[in-house]
Amino acid sequence: MKKFAAIFLAGILALSLTACVDRTENSSSSSMPSSSSSMPSSSSSEPSSSSSEPSSSSSEPLSTPTMSADFAQIGALDKTPITWGWGPHVDENNRSVGCQQLQEQYGKYNAFFIGPENGKLYLTFDEGYENGYTSKILDALKEKDVQAVFFVTMHYVKSNPDLIQRMIDEGHIVGNHSVTHPDFTTIPLQTAYDEVKELHDYMLENYDYTMSLFRYPTGAFNEQTLAMLDQMGYRTIFWSFGYADWDPENQMGAQAAYDKVTQALHSGGIYLLHAVSKDNAEILPEFIDYVRQQGYTVSPFDLDKSQLSDLDSQQQQ
Repeated sequence: MKKFAAIFLAGILALSLTACVDRTENSSSSSMPSSSSSMPSSSSSEPSSSSSEPSSSSSEPLSTPTMSADFAQIGALDKTPITWGWGPHVDENNRSVGCQQLQEQYGKYNAFFIGPENGKLYLTFDEGYENGYTSKILDALKEKDVQAVFFVTMHYVKSNPDLIQRMIDEGHIVGNHSVTHPDFTTIPLQTAYDEVKELHDYMLENYDYTMSLFRYPTGAFNEQTLAMLDQMGYRTIFWSFGYADWDPENQMGAQAAYDKVTQALHSGGIYLLHAVSKDNAEILPEFIDYVRQQGYTVSPFDLDKSQLSDLDSQQQQ
């Protein structure tokens, strides 16, 4: 039964990327880091002190969500479903063109598809169920002094209280991935609101923790729910890179996974990785080393509306 449940939930999580086109396979002409063909050994040189992020209270929200929403106002907005997938096209800096276009269109709702060209990379992990690798991932993040975002469902929170508490204690952000992982474009606004608020309230009551970041289950969204989340005081986080890592029974192997994540490296990148992946757990320390060796900072998630002007100015250049 345990194996059946894991496979069933893995299928649900797989929906989050089914509409996406694998960017690295469709953009071979794009500029890629020259040294990404092999994984470095675990003795890779550590970055200088200026390239590592200090431990901090990064799990604290930049602003406290109000959890209020004007349904009458929101109801007048477009409810057409948009299935998130960045497409194969990247610019000369290996940044997804689709991400930048959607960022320009929907950034006003405190939504982030890609960060500005700020020399930073953001690590995010989706958690629908536990497959035994989250502790190893947390160990690697602690060793490398990196803070990440873990997007969790109610099932995960209730099933893994010790891991949730560890995420909080070690300065990571615990993000809201909804209660039941539905497609938010197919449910009423009130139901969508309840999916966010119930998990938000549970975390506040049981962990004294205020959630402030949201990621759509399946990646499907519309303008109505973006506006709702913005009014609630949430920032909505998409991703500018992800790959087929969600099926525990179909892992591609550490070397192939490492090549995927390194070849897609770009400034302002928001990486979506699934914590059920054995490959991700294995390559994470070497990947962090590689990111830093290329001159990037693996940053706590620090994007908010105050930085949207930076994104706009870059896109207009």
